[in-house]
Amino acid sequence: MRIALAADHAGFALKSELAEAVRGGGHEVLDLGTHSDAPVDYPDSAAVVAAALREGRADRGVLVCGSGAGVSIAANKFPGIRAAVCHDTYTARQAVEHDDMNVLCLGARVIGPALARDLTTAFLGATFSGQERHRRRLSKILAIEAQFARQPQ
Repeated sequence: MRIALAADHAGFALKSELAEAVRGGGHEVLDLGTHSDAPVDYPDSAAVVAAALREGRADRGVLVCGSGAGVSIAANKFPGIRAAVCHDTYTARQAVEHDDMNVLCLGARVIGPALARDLTTAFLGATFSGQERHRRRLSKILAIEAQFARQPQ
C-alpha cells in the first residue's frame, strides 16, 4: 500500500520513526511533512494527507500531532476521509474492519514509539469486512457527508 504520513511539529519525531516502520512493513511511504520541529499548524498536515487520499496518491494515511485529536478533527472535515484517534490495537484494527477508517491519528505526547508502531501495524494489516451491517452503517455515514457537503459556488 501507499501510505501518506504527515505531522505537525509535536508529531515530527514520531512520524519519522513511523516512516521507517511502514517501509519495513513493505509499504511505500509518501512523507508529506513536516520535516522539522519548527511550529506548524495541524490542520495543514491533515489537509495534505486528505488530498493525497482523495487524489489517489495514497491508499491510507497516518497523521501525528500532540494528542491526535486535532488532526482527527481536521481530517474528518474532508469528504471521503474517515479518521480516528487510536490508543489501542483493537480500535486501530476494528475501525478499519467495521468503519472503513482510512486515516489513523496518533498523539505523540500521549503514546510512545513502540505503541505507535503497533497501532500502525494493526491499522495497515486490517481490511474492511464488507459485511452487510458494516456496509449499511458506512452508507449512512456517507449519506450524512453528502447531505452537508458544500456545493461549488
